[in-house]
Amino acid sequence: MPQSFDFIVIGGGSAGYAGARTAHAAGAKVAVVDGAAELGGLCILRGCMPSKILIYAAEVLHLAQHGAAFGLEIPTARANLAALQERKRRLVAEFAECRVQQLESGRFELFRQRARFTGPREVTLADGTILTAKHFLVATGSVIARPPVPGLDKITALTSDDVLDLSHAPESVIVLGGGEVGCELAQFLQRIGSKVTLIQRSPHILKEYSPESAVVVEKALRDNGMTVYTGTQIEEISPLPDNGVRVTFTHEGKRHVCEAKALFNALGRQPATKNLGLNFADVALRPDGHIQTDEFQRSTNPAIYAAGDCTGPHEIVHVAIMQGETAARHALGRPTTPVNEAHLVKIVFTDPQVASAGLSEKQLQDRGIPYVTASYPFDDHGKSLLMEAKRGYVKIFAHKPDGRLLGAECVGFDASELIHAPAVALPLNATVHDLLRAHWYHPTLSEIWTYPLEECAEALAK
Repeated sequence: MPQSFDFIVIGGGSAGYAGARTAHAAGAKVAVVDGAAELGGLCILRGCMPSKILIYAAEVLHLAQHGAAFGLEIPTARANLAALQERKRRLVAEFAECRVQQLESGRFELFRQRARFTGPREVTLADGTILTAKHFLVATGSVIARPPVPGLDKITALTSDDVLDLSHAPESVIVLGGGEVGCELAQFLQRIGSKVTLIQRSPHILKEYSPESAVVVEKALRDNGMTVYTGTQIEEISPLPDNGVRVTFTHEGKRHVCEAKALFNALGRQPATKNLGLNFADVALRPDGHIQTDEFQRSTNPAIYAAGDCTGPHEIVHVAIMQGETAARHALGRPTTPVNEAHLVKIVFTDPQVASAGLSEKQLQDRGIPYVTASYPFDDHGKSLLMEAKRGYVKIFAHKPDGRLLGAECVGFDASELIHAPAVALPLNATVHDLLRAHWYHPTLSEIWTYPLEECAEALAK
């Protein structure tokens, strides 16, 4: 006989666990189905946590190697990959164990198998067990994409999974793709000793961010020894006799050939929806392969919801968690609101870091929203000067005429932390005048926000 539940979650990562936890708190009978080799999800096992562990270590290494700028004599500083990996494995194991304990806490029925929809309200597990529910949440995440780049299928390319598990730094690496993951891990590879060439198709790296912020990061990467090509078209990827790789591409109307010992495929991820049997459940996909959902995360089958990377549009953990919570509350008839895209926070952990909150300048212009804006550079700010953190700027967008904060952008040291001042202000509908009433301690990096805030306030007063 089928086992019946109120709410079944497929996938025990960040979105799935958030949905299961929320449904349980609402009094529902909940099951979680996850057939992955390890419990934990992408963020903990192969994404956010392991990457930031290694990236931060590489940042410490970079600072040590440039100690002379601070009046420090540090004779040698180099990466010990074995020690780095051991620390990463230990920390990731701790994070994963916490998630396992949460999933095995008894609040949910946990099935460690793969599931496939065999009806609009039914899934069949790998062992033949049939589960039914009033509502489902699909939170299966994403997998590494292999786009149809000529010759890529003939090469054993590194993926982000491989880069995070390296036992030694490759002598040279060609990185295909200049998105968040590509830029973060390309810089990590360069800092641990690899000679890196990054090839990006669009006119700038980090195409989801402003061109102004991309230029700052591009210059930093080049200044630190990385070769960066943007506005390219790859013609062919081919293996070399010595197990290396050759990439032929056009750039600024000229044909280029680049060779390296390794190739890193950083061309993005795709939703993990294969073999879920979504067609048997009347769940439609968007043209890009993501599950089609409404503002409450409900798919084209009203009984089935989706959250996280498998539905997008932002493959960001905190958004996945919010989506999972929204789906569970809506499915169980509890009060809820959709994820507010106008408050979105995005971060890139390069050096300098890139962060944004709220609406971008392009979005404001496209929507015809009246605004005032002001920016201020890090190279004219006391704390950043004494930290030798001179790259970048902060920028504020405020509604005209009331001064309500609409968005903010930060490129610079610890932008990932600094962005949370405007990020908190956005849902509170705070104005630039409200923010200027706060105590901004001197000397701190955070007080740099006061300069564009004051300038916006002055513009609003005219």
